Amino acid sequence: MRPLYVVKVGSATLDRGAIHQELAALVARGARVLLVAGGAVGIERHYRAIGRPMPELRLANGDLVRYCPPAEMPHLVDAYERVTLPSVEAGLHALGLTVFTSVAARSGLVTGRANRPLKTVNAQGRPSVVRDHRVGLPDEVDTVRLNALLDAYDVVCLSPPVMDRDGGSPLNVDADVLAAVLSNALDADHLRLVTGTAGLLTDPSDPSSTLRHAHQGEAAGYAGGRMRQKVRAAELALAGAADVAITGPHTMADPAGWTRFWRTTEPAADLTLLSRAVAVPSVSGDEHELAGYLRDWCEERGIDARIDEVGNLVATRGSGPRRLLLLGHLDTVPYRWPVQWLGEELSGRGSVDAKGCLVNFLEVLATAELPADGQLRVVGAVEEEISSSKGAFHARDHYPADAVVIGEPSGSQTLTLGYFGLFKLRVTASVTSGHSAGMDAVSAPDALVRVLERIREAVEKEASDALSAVIDIRCEPGRQSHRAVGILNFRIPPLADLAALREAALAQAGPGVEIEVLRATPGFAGGRSTSLVKAFTRAFGESGVRPRYVVKKGTSDMNTLATTWRDVPMVAYGPGDSTLDHTDAERITATDYRAARSVLSDAVARWFARPEGSRA
Repeated sequence: MRPLYVVKVGSATLDRGAIHQELAALVARGARVLLVAGGAVGIERHYRAIGRPMPELRLANGDLVRYCPPAEMPHLVDAYERVTLPSVEAGLHALGLTVFTSVAARSGLVTGRANRPLKTVNAQGRPSVVRDHRVGLPDEVDTVRLNALLDAYDVVCLSPPVMDRDGGSPLNVDADVLAAVLSNALDADHLRLVTGTAGLLTDPSDPSSTLRHAHQGEAAGYAGGRMRQKVRAAELALAGAADVAITGPHTMADPAGWTRFWRTTEPAADLTLLSRAVAVPSVSGDEHELAGYLRDWCEERGIDARIDEVGNLVATRGSGPRRLLLLGHLDTVPYRWPVQWLGEELSGRGSVDAKGCLVNFLEVLATAELPADGQLRVVGAVEEEISSSKGAFHARDHYPADAVVIGEPSGSQTLTLGYFGLFKLRVTASVTSGHSAGMDAVSAPDALVRVLERIREAVEKEASDALSAVIDIRCEPGRQSHRAVGILNFRIPPLADLAALREAALAQAGPGVEIEVLRATPGFAGGRSTSLVKAFTRAFGESGVRPRYVVKKGTSDMNTLATTWRDVPMVAYGPGDSTLDHTDAERITATDYRAARSVLSDAVARWFARPEGSRA
């Protein structure tokens, strides 16, 4: 599923227009975008246009708020529908985007509950209770219809008010809070609350005093006026799994003007980068935010870092001829949950596979003592978890190295020397349309199952150690024929003959059967005699560890590099229990993370310390 951004923008920011370009850029990256439009400026314009005074109430603390009795709500809705929302639609249409706009109350897209009567101060300065103030909190979202709209349009834009679940006129709600509730209900990946300042300022008189990071309860002391509601909304959103930021001034483009909100506090400072990297969602295809965060972290430490043409994070120290590449990946499989530290154990998607590995790479990059002739490079690749492996292929073709450490979980006491390869097929079986109850009828799924078994038998004759799994099946009924399509994966041992496997599989094609090879990546297994393995072996010994050396039956970016790189030593190493990969129990311990970082740091130092000209 495409990533979801929920972006709250006030009408003052909408007036500037630049935010439309930023929203268009999100759409261009493949994101679904839910825009929540505030309307303060639009409401003022509408009331001036109709010659109607805007009623206000004074609170006990002296603040003035807009008074919203039932008679006023139609005018408030008109302000959004005649001023704010048409402006949004026009600005985005001008960029070629399809847009759906609506106040959230329409058809009950969002419902809420009314606040309690409001304590105010009347014109005579006496306490007064206002009971007809139509203001409330959003608390229920029609996620089915909103997801359908998000799939149908480039941008969906909602604004207050919301429907009252108890009936009566709509309820005005704070737009920032509305955005937070929508983010949680729709399981958004990213929430951006755009404001007119550079995030939350610790000193309102100093526009450069941005509070860069905040945990629950830490930001409220700096917030005044309207910023209080933004902080409240940001903290409400921490109940979900989105990464949350107040951004500005009037932009999402510059992270220097962001206040990021983190939902869990790490037990020690050396775990901060791990905690935050896991907290930024980066499902395959949505790695941009994490890459940007890690690039900024590197730049703050004087490391040359950039995001390359395909979206990889590339961070480098040194420019010498002896080159060591640490290749991790940014992306994770889908299905996230709020990140949480439970004692010394971090639970969260990607904690094991494989942000713990990538963060260790960066920590070692930042602290390594490199010789004058050395170069240490970290690449955080995109799309490792899906079949494209776009990031690793780009690294293979653009970042040559003399030795490579792949960032994949093996546990701090295990070194991976190789992986099985991947042989992936799309198989399509077609049959003439007809009733499945007919004499000798064979359905398309029946035909597909039979040919999949034939392919398995043929491939396993050539590679008896191969593992196979059908990872997807779909049916495509038609007027004249029905089709069933399956994706068949083989994990093949390092010495398997790919040409023979291809020939054996394609030989099963025939009338009504089409077979397409989607991926044919050979296995790879390195020996234990290279300087890279010896550097790790000595580092293990220094740590008092008797390591295990394994060849895994999964596949990694090591295989991708090995398609063209010859005689380049490669290993895979990183913290975490790989049996937790892709599970809803994914978690990593601080002990294993730290132990792996120590071993890696020592191994890197030993590799660079080897005699010049020795075999990598």
